Amino acid sequence: MSEHRPRGLHGQTVETLAARILSDEWGEGTVLDLPALREELDISLTALREALKVLAAKGMIDARQKRGTFVQPRDQWNMLDTDVMRWQTAASDDPGLLDELTEVRTVVEPAAARIAAERADETDLAALQAALDDMTTAGDDPEASVRADLTFHRALMTATHNNFLLQVERVIAIGLAERDKLVHGSGPSDNPVPSHRKVLDAILARDPAAAEGAMFALVTKSRDDLDRAKKSRR
Repeated sequence: MSEHRPRGLHGQTVETLAARILSDEWGEGTVLDLPALREELDISLTALREALKVLAAKGMIDARQKRGTFVQPRDQWNMLDTDVMRWQTAASDDPGLLDELTEVRTVVEPAAARIAAERADETDLAALQAALDDMTTAGDDPEASVRADLTFHRALMTATHNNFLLQVERVIAIGLAERDKLVHGSGPSDNPVPSHRKVLDAILARDPAAAEGAMFALVTKSRDDLDRAKKSRR
């Protein structure tokens, strides 16, 4: 997954506004002073409103007559939006967010592996094998290992041929990347190849139950690794 970079003044403005919301500088219900904000950021009111439209589409702000433009409560945010997820993981030092993402993985990925065992075509199988090969050659290189891990899980979701699961994959990828950073940053980690190989072997064998079980075991181990990494930071 390539790192997102805001493009141009519009992208930078969106990022700046989002950061203020995520940092709780603007808490729930805060009414934004648009003229003052426009002057502070040194942009046109039109440019500011265009940036606010982006955040409104993500459920982070709303605008009402007589009330103005205000920050929405978090339960109104589009949590599956990749920008919203990226902003949260970048702004929060709360491991609870990663716990929630792990719960999503526990629910989704074993079922995805079951479906992949039934539907994966030759292109899918080749992509999974290539990702596993990259994971093997990555060795002790954390960055290469993370890239290969993300590629494997993305290939798994692609192999389901389910467009809704492909959307969920974006969230899983962000959560997985943050988890990998925390785990690798806490010291040496176990070799991820064997657990991923079990998943691929079950998919190659067209054994849905075995694929589901192997992926459940993989995600469970991932959760345990995350718990250990969090404890090491205390």
